[in-house]
Amino acid sequence: MSKRRRSADSSRRNFLKGASLAGAAAAMVPPATAHAIPAAPETRKAAIPGPRQIAAETMAPAADPVNQTSSGGDFMVDVLNSLGIEYLAINCASSYRGLHEAAVNHANNKPEILTCVHEDIAVHIAQGYAKMAGRPMAMACHGVVGLQHATMAIYNAWCDRVPVIVLGGNIMEADKRAPGAEWVHSGVDIGQIVREFTKWDDQPASLQHFAESAVRAYKIATTPPMGPVFLALDAELQENPIPNAKSLRIPKFEPVTPPQADSGAIAVAAKMLVEAQNPIIICDRLARTPAGMASLVELAETLQCGVIDNAGRMNFPSRHPLNQSFRRGIIVQSDVILAIEMNDLWGTLTHFSDRIVRQSRPATKPDAKIITLGVRDLYLKSNYQDFGRWQDVDLDLAGDGEASLPVLTEAVRRLVDNSRKDAFAARGQKLAKLHQAMVDQSMTDATIGWDSSPITTARMCAEVHNQIKDQDWSLVGSAIRLTWPHRFWDFKKSYQWNGLSGGAGVGYNLPASIGAALANKKRGVFTVAFGGDGDFMFNPGALWTAAHHKIPILYIVHNNRAYHQEYMYLVAMAARHGRGVERMDIGTTLKDPNIDYATIARGMGVHGEGPITDPKDLGPALARAVAVVKSGEPAVVDVVTDPR
Repeated sequence: MSKRRRSADSSRRNFLKGASLAGAAAAMVPPATAHAIPAAPETRKAAIPGPRQIAAETMAPAADPVNQTSSGGDFMVDVLNSLGIEYLAINCASSYRGLHEAAVNHANNKPEILTCVHEDIAVHIAQGYAKMAGRPMAMACHGVVGLQHATMAIYNAWCDRVPVIVLGGNIMEADKRAPGAEWVHSGVDIGQIVREFTKWDDQPASLQHFAESAVRAYKIATTPPMGPVFLALDAELQENPIPNAKSLRIPKFEPVTPPQADSGAIAVAAKMLVEAQNPIIICDRLARTPAGMASLVELAETLQCGVIDNAGRMNFPSRHPLNQSFRRGIIVQSDVILAIEMNDLWGTLTHFSDRIVRQSRPATKPDAKIITLGVRDLYLKSNYQDFGRWQDVDLDLAGDGEASLPVLTEAVRRLVDNSRKDAFAARGQKLAKLHQAMVDQSMTDATIGWDSSPITTARMCAEVHNQIKDQDWSLVGSAIRLTWPHRFWDFKKSYQWNGLSGGAGVGYNLPASIGAALANKKRGVFTVAFGGDGDFMFNPGALWTAAHHKIPILYIVHNNRAYHQEYMYLVAMAARHGRGVERMDIGTTLKDPNIDYATIARGMGVHGEGPITDPKDLGPALARAVAVVKSGEPAVVDVVTDPR
């Protein structure tokens, strides 16, 4: 054995021995010269980090084209910027490192990178942003594994009919994959994972192919019915030099004008509505833009009919006298029902119970006429059942609800003579009285258990409203079944609400609310959200993104220390079987130990208040949190609530 080899073996043994005895002191031993990273050639542009230990596989071999002046990623980023995409939400990964580096260096961080700690967070941020900003955000994920993490959020966006541009890195050619992780993270057709709940997908094979597919994807995603789209990006296509830059072109994007319903069918619908004694309008995901709410108000006031808003979007002012959303009993009194952009019409027009046996009965009169208007049926898929149960209708108008409303309103107006105007006015006055009675009853109901501890959800919502009512506020998230804000807050602006998750997938509320808050930040709008404790625990890392990017939001944790809906389901099952309900907290509660959400928030760099159990402490805690949000930072208030 040579002297040099004996010396090296001795050094290794001494290092290992010292490590076991001296711990961290061993880290001070300089590395052996034989294993040092070679100095970078003078031509290399990027400096090697100094004290940082770098994995050998991240260093370019000497034969690599270190003077490369362009990359496919540069062109890809140019295409994204041509579409006006402002943000790219990512959890960084090697399979799209070409795109990532190009966005940062070639395009000076445009689209702006939003750093996320999970792909589910990235997609949900994009979903919440799109609904509030009125345009999509892009997100990027890593091969098959990153895309698998993103699937629940993509499914929520699909069910919610929200445009999200999803980009997934992949290494197509088998002879280009490094041993190990690049094989298990790659696929022949990675879009297959999400094909059943995306509107369109593609795997471009060239840069020109990418340009055309990216513009096509954007157009498809933003054309009603909207939805998420997916593009698989080959790593070599991103990283290699552009061989023929002069031959590349970015296609011109021109948005589709949303289709109006057939004029003849609109005339028939107008006649049915005008001749009805008690027409009502029911809507869900109607308003795409601020014009949507204004158009619905105009139609309702022309007819002086009641409106039931399922709150899939900000469709109708909550305090408008014709708003009958919490008086569902008027459905059975109606002779003509106009349903616009409904997600689940059968569910709205049916009494359903699963408490004893699963059974249902219509909530409508047998002779009631039903008119539908929307694009819901223009794009369906077979496997996932987000389209709901079949509902018989009498007239089905295929067309974008928002685009068709002005034409329908004008057709109605032409048929309203003076005699009908008087009858309509009387109907409107009656509905206004019923609406005010509903608001008054909600105020009375909210006082029940006002001083209770844990805090009632009604008091929680009232205390929050009291702190923000003088702000230009926007409520961008709410725990399922938390209806108090819509019962007594005054929603009247198009950005004051943005709907729920779409697919009822847990983990949506926190990151989607942060995405909506990002859109509101440019408007100077104060953003607030309520979220369940169980939902919070799916994606708490979203708070770090809010802190890192300074996204101001007041996030209220509705902390009943349980997955309470599931708890109630188990109670109902036990009662149905004649069994005890005392142990239904097993597997449904979040206690022993209780989770401290304010501490979690502080650990992410976010202002945290709570847990608050005494209602007298809630107002001051909210005031402190509001001040933080007004300064431009996020804040979390953990409110321990009565689970009822």
